[in-house]
Amino acid sequence: MRKVAEKFNPFSLEETKLLLHSDYHEERLCALIILVHKSQKAEKNELKKIFDLYLKNTNYINNWDLVDTSAEHIVGAYLSDKDRSILYELAKSDNLWERRIAILSTFHFIKNDDFEDTLAIAELLLEDEHDLIHKATGWMLHETGKQDEQVLKNFLDKHIGIMPRTMLRYAIEKLPESDRQMYLSM
Repeated sequence: MRKVAEKFNPFSLEETKLLLHSDYHEERLCALIILVHKSQKAEKNELKKIFDLYLKNTNYINNWDLVDTSAEHIVGAYLSDKDRSILYELAKSDNLWERRIAILSTFHFIKNDDFEDTLAIAELLLEDEHDLIHKATGWMLHETGKQDEQVLKNFLDKHIGIMPRTMLRYAIEKLPESDRQMYLSM
């Protein structure tokens, strides 16, 4: 898919939008990879157009791999130096994929040692009922811990009593064995 997307990277945003509206998952994935490539080379005004296109079409970004391939690079990158309140709106959405976009977008911030939004959104998603949100949130907590283990431990210490088991397992995956066993027993 990445090779195909690279071949069609010269698509305009309108052409890419048509591809994103496809009934076929693979074509939507290709469109998102094209948008990621475009966003990585875009000027500010073009990046805003890509961001807007993405958020106006979340109903087509309807699978975990579509979100995971794109949210960090399009939404997270665009919001890196802007107001991030849209992420909190997405985290409260009835749409599973918008909630996943909210937490996965913060991966861009984590890589820059900026954990505040990840932790705040993770708190909002603690009582989410969907396993795919538990996995995504646990993954972002895990990534936070890779950057700063104490930040992760502080979050776990505060929320261990209400964390879904799947979220916890993902979050503690790379902690020392003694720490993992301690958190699992709590």
